[in-house]
Amino acid sequence: MSESTKYVLSEDRIPKAWYNLAADLPVPLPPPLHPGTGQPIGPDDLAPIFPMAVIQQEVSTERWIDIPEPVRDVYRLWRPAPLVRARRLEKALGTPAKIYFKYEGVSPAGSHKPNTSVPQAFYNKEEGVKRLTTETGAGQWGSSLAFAGSLYGLEVEVFMVKISYHQKPYRRALMETYGATCIASPSDMTESGRAILAQNPDSTGSLGIAISEAVERAVQRDDTKYALGSVLNHVLLHQTIIGEEAMLQMEMAGDEPDVVIGCTGGGSNFAGLAFPYLREKIKGKNVRVVAVEPASCPTLTKGTYAYDFGDTGHLTPLVKMHTLGSTFMPPGFHAGGLRYHGMAPMVSHVRELGLIEARAYPQTPCFEAAVTFARNEGIVPAPESSHAVKAAIDEALRCKAEGKAETILFCLSGHGHFDMQAYTDYFAGKLQDVPYDEAALQEALKGLPQVAAE
Repeated sequence: MSESTKYVLSEDRIPKAWYNLAADLPVPLPPPLHPGTGQPIGPDDLAPIFPMAVIQQEVSTERWIDIPEPVRDVYRLWRPAPLVRARRLEKALGTPAKIYFKYEGVSPAGSHKPNTSVPQAFYNKEEGVKRLTTETGAGQWGSSLAFAGSLYGLEVEVFMVKISYHQKPYRRALMETYGATCIASPSDMTESGRAILAQNPDSTGSLGIAISEAVERAVQRDDTKYALGSVLNHVLLHQTIIGEEAMLQMEMAGDEPDVVIGCTGGGSNFAGLAFPYLREKIKGKNVRVVAVEPASCPTLTKGTYAYDFGDTGHLTPLVKMHTLGSTFMPPGFHAGGLRYHGMAPMVSHVRELGLIEARAYPQTPCFEAAVTFARNEGIVPAPESSHAVKAAIDEALRCKAEGKAETILFCLSGHGHFDMQAYTDYFAGKLQDVPYDEAALQEALKGLPQVAAE
């Protein structure tokens, strides 16, 4: 058994293809539907929003999708990302378990998000697009698309959820450094934003609202497309480079995970690490895969599996997913990247098939786990990533109680260097575990669209 701490691949071992779980699903994914006709959508329906190369990846059932060499060339700026054995954390916990984490905070934007922002910007540039619009919660995705846009000379406009816009000014500054424009959402720049503000002038915003604004802006100009940082199949596809690298690195360590863990908001970093392992699980490998979400926005553990809109303004196609209802407004907790009313259709699907587990945590114990991790491993996790840290620690303590030397692998999807106000609030005792409004949730679920296909 290797005694190394870091397992680092050479640049020539960056994977040459993304893995598409759709090729190996035992039951096909329910198709996205046109909100007007209720019929499955085709490429032409998505053309006003996405470039054709992305649309083809969205609907593909090919097992492997080649990574363009220009994209791999950009990946070399930070990939392969390291796999780290958390030996000091293991010792602090007194656990016989082995804990590994795949660290995605080494990217220029500080998270896993450039794994998809770079190819999306590349494909848009190839098709002559001049301008991209998007939404962002905590700012990880917005800063990642801003970074990718700067590489390809694309104008980038980011609608940032208002609560995070004010909580995380340095994320906003990072986007502006890369040349993007950042707008607090809901805004008065769009019909959907104005409608929300008319209803609630003090709205703190949500990812669903920000998506509506970004999509609305995208369809208004022929030179503009929309880019999404999570949820859809092509985004999850691009993120599988995480798991493919991790498999090679676990081989270097002479180990294999018994438990694979990722935090879930829209599902992208979780899918990135987990989907390659689900491929092996479908083939018969005994591995537990755990998705961890915030208790204040519990889509997988409390949501309904149904067709719903991906946005609050109902401008997007209907997709079948675990949802809290497109009008649901989560409390303003610090893990802004996890404040989304729905879960990626493919993540929702594998949950329904029993291939993954799901659990939800309040934010205070997640910050406690993050501080424990930082004081032993030196890395301050993003609030989103702290959910995965908490689950990994819980699994390690379970192993301690049961006397089992299992191997735990989790995705540390980003660092928390731009989230220090959240840690300041935690140390000051100001963090509150605000529960979601059950009555508001039930009201939002009443608004789910009626779909004959169900």
